[in-house]
Amino acid sequence: MEAKKNAVPTNTVTRNLTDLDAQTGNIYESVSVISRRANQVSNEVKQELSKKLSEFSTVNDSLEETFENREQIEISKYYERMPKPTLVATEEFLEGGIYFRRKDEV
Repeated sequence: MEAKKNAVPTNTVTRNLTDLDAQTGNIYESVSVISRRANQVSNEVKQELSKKLSEFSTVNDSLEETFENREQIEISKYYERMPKPTLVATEEFLEGGIYFRRKDEV
């Protein structure tokens, strides 16, 4: 996931609608494909973050231990700085990196 997100801008970018509907021929279908991919990306990142943060959890965490754990804070800050899943999915879609098919093609 990290390699793909390096080329993705972290800020919102204005897009040309003709670029978005070029692959599908329909802007609504393009948005649907992008949203489904964004949900997949979001789930992958969430699982990755949960896996990394589970290393720090103990049965009896005290309040002092939570505030003192600098590594956990750095991991959280790293994930907060990452581009949003919708931006990642939009870039993948525009670059042709998302495979999709229509129901009538099946």
